[in-house]
Amino acid sequence: MPVIKKSADLRNKYSEISAFCHKYMEPVFITKNGEGDLAVMSIETYETLSGKNELYKLIQEGIDDIKNGRTLTETEIIKNMDTALEK
Repeated sequence: MPVIKKSADLRNKYSEISAFCHKYMEPVFITKNGEGDLAVMSIETYETLSGKNELYKLIQEGIDDIKNGRTLTETEIIKNMDTALEK
């Protein structure tokens, strides 16, 4: 279940929010005037999420390449390597 805090808590309880984010590696959602406004997280959590997003992007690019015929089979790769070594 997400942790939700008021925007005033970000100012008044910064240390508590920071400790939670570091301990649980989860974001804290901040509201402003009763509406969702921000997600606050530790740098480590942000870097982990960014890394996962980059990995997912690369995997999707690979899947797209396979679907669109922009890949070589193992046999074709070995043949190309053999040809290159012969030169």
